[in-house]
Amino acid sequence: MKTMMIEKTQTMTSLEIAELTGKQHKHVMEAIRKMEPAWEKVHGSKFRLMRREVAIGNGAVRQVPCYQLTKTECLYVATKFNDEARAKLVLRWEELERAVQLRLPSEGADSRSLPCLRALNADAEDTLTATQVAKTFNMTVWDFNHVLNDMGILYRRHGRWNLSDDLTGRKLTAMRTHVSYSLKGELKVKQYLTWTLEGLRFLNSKLGYPNF
Repeated sequence: MKTMMIEKTQTMTSLEIAELTGKQHKHVMEAIRKMEPAWEKVHGSKFRLMRREVAIGNGAVRQVPCYQLTKTECLYVATKFNDEARAKLVLRWEELERAVQLRLPSEGADSRSLPCLRALNADAEDTLTATQVAKTFNMTVWDFNHVLNDMGILYRRHGRWNLSDDLTGRKLTAMRTHVSYSLKGELKVKQYLTWTLEGLRFLNSKLGYPNF
């Protein structure tokens, strides 16, 4: 089977930058706008402006404008940030670049021919997604994750939910890797939290809704 190394342009939105650095999104947008003229003068192009859906509670979403930046553009903008914020961005970019070092088969091969991906997901076999677990508690996934966040069980970082540090090592959750392609043929690699049977028992004890 012919294989190839994944090559794609990684990007990060201003929404992700704001979440990562703890800044308000409007302030990140303002900083980018101020730096855009100099970038356009030297590079010959503007930053990419787009819109993203943002959850606002109770299953509702709204469209917000944001910038989508390459690594070079992102680190250029970060020159205006403090040392801690820049360090967070650098480490996040290292994480993104490691994620795309998966070896995938050539176009047309099915998912059974992804030994590397199967190995990555070995710990997540037979686990439940947050959406599946939320349904057992008669909640939306948005409410479910935010209830656990309020209880100190989950926290959000780098655009995804993570188990609290004091609960790690108890085999309550596992990270699942999902690989897909956009309509333009761009690779998308996403990691997200799933819950084990032991994790479901733990949630039952905390939320008080025995569901099995």
